[in-house]
Amino acid sequence: MHLAFTAAAEGEESGSILLPALPDLIWGTVAFLIVLLFVVWKVLPNINKALDARAEAIEGGLKRAEEAQAQATAALEDYTAQLAEARAEAAKIRETARLDAGKISAEIREQAQADAARIVANAQTQIEAERAAALASLKQEVGTLALDLASGVVGASLSDDAKAAVVVDRFLAELGASK
Repeated sequence: MHLAFTAAAEGEESGSILLPALPDLIWGTVAFLIVLLFVVWKVLPNINKALDARAEAIEGGLKRAEEAQAQATAALEDYTAQLAEARAEAAKIRETARLDAGKISAEIREQAQADAARIVANAQTQIEAERAAALASLKQEVGTLALDLASGVVGASLSDDAKAAVVVDRFLAELGASK
């Protein structure tokens, strides 16, 4: 029996393996065309819309990136300009401070020299005053000693102030002349 089925099956398939029967070929072509039309009519426009939207998004992103790059470049140029301006201003401030320091130093030097000159003048005045006081004190001491000495030599008391002053002045004049 098995042989009978095999022989019947072989009899039915007398066509080519690669080429299907004509009705199958027609129905397969019609089904393919229907699917193709559906894809072209419904699916392809949606795919094109999605691709167009994606292309616009990419172009928009590129445009935004270019704008951001331009803004960053402008900000960098502005920052560089501000930095150069700040450096120039800092150099100007340093130079001004250096000049001011020189002026202040010169003023302090002048003030110190003036103070030193004033102190020296005051010291000289004080020295002269003390010298004059010492000289006056010395004259009085020398006069007193001279009177005592003259009283001892002369043997008389020189208590009269007028006489004593004349004797002291004469003694001092002789002492000054002997130098």
